[in-house]
Amino acid sequence: MHRDQIVPGTRFAQSSGGAIPDTGRAAYVLWNSPEPPLPILVAVPHSGRDYPAGALASMRDPEQARLRLEDRYVDAIATRLAAETGASLLVAQAPRALIDLNRSVEDVDWSMISGEVLRSSRHSVANRRSRNGLGLVPRRIPGLGEIWRGQTPAAQLEARIAGIYRPYHAALGAELDRLRDAWGAALLVDLHSMPPLRPAGPEDRPAQFVVGDRFGASCHPGLVDMTLRYFGDHRRRVSLNRPYSGGYILDRFGHPRRGIHALQLETCRSTYLDTRLDQPSARIVSVARLLAGLVRALAAEVGEIGGAGRLAQAAE
Repeated sequence: MHRDQIVPGTRFAQSSGGAIPDTGRAAYVLWNSPEPPLPILVAVPHSGRDYPAGALASMRDPEQARLRLEDRYVDAIATRLAAETGASLLVAQAPRALIDLNRSVEDVDWSMISGEVLRSSRHSVANRRSRNGLGLVPRRIPGLGEIWRGQTPAAQLEARIAGIYRPYHAALGAELDRLRDAWGAALLVDLHSMPPLRPAGPEDRPAQFVVGDRFGASCHPGLVDMTLRYFGDHRRRVSLNRPYSGGYILDRFGHPRRGIHALQLETCRSTYLDTRLDQPSARIVSVARLLAGLVRALAAEVGEIGGAGRLAQAAE
């Protein structure tokens, strides 16, 4: 079943935008309610699985690259929790291999781009992630090596930015503004998945969830504290900002002084996928239910912060 067939609830309106080159598919799908029952947007930027045939043919090892780059089926968790809570939901359909929506548009390894380049920043803070292989267009994966057989034409990069990147970011910003205007404050839950973390020692039990708030910059501390307590109360191992503190999306959209808060939430793939970390397991239902409870708890707190006086509705 494709993700746009998993429509979360009849209360939602569905829209889409952007375009994945050479596929005929939209870059993203947005589900929301005309009168939002919660001041929360759940966004999923890294689970897209709509690959152009040409992109797959250009990969050295497409199966392993997809397995490693995708936030594998975390969108299935997101659709379930949105259906249960009424939170707005934005899901990228474009794969991360084509363009990483959690990077700056300038974060490019220009040595992998052929043809005339329209940008000039080549070695700066703006493209430091790309020099590690995971910039706007991922180049290499630790333990796997180079992703692509050759360079990416500059015209393809520009088409991905225009067709995927800018529409997704525009939709994200517009929905957060809409929720903030309705509630006085809004929260972005930027949902990701992570491979199992390595234990630090024989007795260590690594976190199953990692909460990122850019070390306090992107979110009200009360929302962060509530999130950590919630996982603790449910006997789930959680850490804050280690090893993931959040990426470009939190930097761009998390502005507490403007009433827009943003958290990145990493979910360990072993909690909801099979032993190969490939396909959803039966545990995905319980993880979605766990995160739905978190979203409800956070919604009440965001409503308090915004002073919208709609806490009763948020709790329903």
